[in-house]
Amino acid sequence: MAVIIDTGDEIPEAETPLIDDDVVRGSVDFSGLPPRRSKSGCWKSATFIIGVEVAERFAYYGISSNLISYLTGPLGQSTATAAENVNAWNGAAMLLPLLGAFVADSFWGRYRTIIIASLVYVLGLGLLSVSAALDSLNSKNNANNNSASPLQVTIFFISLYLVALAQGGHKPCVQAFGADQFDEHDEKELKAKHSFFNWWYFSMNGGILVALLVVNYIQENLSWELGFGIPCIVMCFALIVFLMGSTTYRFRMNTDQRNPFVRIGRVFVSAATNRKETKYKFLDKDENVLRDVADAKAIIRLIPIWSSCLVYAIVSAQISTLFTKQGATMDRRITNGGFKIPSASLQSLISVSIITFIPIYDRVLVPVARSITKKPAGISMLQRIGTGVFLSFASMVIAALVEKKRLATAVEYGLVDELIVPMSVWWLAPQYVVN
Repeated sequence: MAVIIDTGDEIPEAETPLIDDDVVRGSVDFSGLPPRRSKSGCWKSATFIIGVEVAERFAYYGISSNLISYLTGPLGQSTATAAENVNAWNGAAMLLPLLGAFVADSFWGRYRTIIIASLVYVLGLGLLSVSAALDSLNSKNNANNNSASPLQVTIFFISLYLVALAQGGHKPCVQAFGADQFDEHDEKELKAKHSFFNWWYFSMNGGILVALLVVNYIQENLSWELGFGIPCIVMCFALIVFLMGSTTYRFRMNTDQRNPFVRIGRVFVSAATNRKETKYKFLDKDENVLRDVADAKAIIRLIPIWSSCLVYAIVSAQISTLFTKQGATMDRRITNGGFKIPSASLQSLISVSIITFIPIYDRVLVPVARSITKKPAGISMLQRIGTGVFLSFASMVIAALVEKKRLATAVEYGLVDELIVPMSVWWLAPQYVVN
């Protein structure tokens, strides 16, 4: 008899099917029954999930990419204080997925975590619009006072960190839930899964590109409340789209109901008394099951990778702070009529380069690499990460050279203390593209 379950990832049991190639083993459908391959999962489900990710990235970058301009503009903060607040918020947004992953794995499951995170997103974005509206009202009533009211600042930062919290629920769950829709035991679906990650990234950057071009322009030239309100509307629509695909989703059965953080933590606690053993051998003597020990060893091996990726995190932080403020001091006219591109919209060059390169990578480079390495993904994940870290280093070298040129131009024209330097903003293009 099948057990009807809620739609989290913690699936206690399901009906054991007869041998059938159309049945996906290890998963259940929305009703708690073994899913049929022809009616569930793969691209028919992944499309809905990619849709919510595109909207989430649209909303997130619609806020984060131009945040420093809002802080130094309507909120009246100095560049240094604004950069500090942006980096603090970005840091929180990067760490909160650890909390989101813990909650999803231990309590709610990926499906419910995505829904709840989306609702928090809508709340945070809605409050951001309210805080911007308060700024407009305050400006009309106090034409000679440009400082933000305490109420506006309070609502703004509460809503900003609600967005970070919501992003922490989305980030560890959406992509993983999308990967759950592909059966690794089926050769055709396994290849589609590798392609899924490439096209996931392609679509995600499409959403980012639209946010950088459209939302940033609206924020700087029309109104901030509308610039914050549009991402809120988009997230509402994305949640509806995600729920529409519920009956097509596959939900992985979790055969181990123990809290993953607790079971792995016990391995390290128990192993702490055996630290004299070399490398990871002390873990093999732990009383926990072998799988727990293997998971703990895997986490230890990830530490060097995480550490090396800190370099990329430092570079990534410069995109929405240093790079954006560089662009704000340069000549941003792109037409004879004087149309100026918003400095934050220069980040769209990153998305354009990714959107251009991914089809080439997926359709040309991967098949060539696959024929040489015999690996389904073409090259290993570590090789991809290493290439990315190297390119991030190269982008900062380029940024340093451009900044040297910008400062030299300012000195040459005696404009060190001026807002605009007679130097085209397109000098910044290489550092964005390489990044």
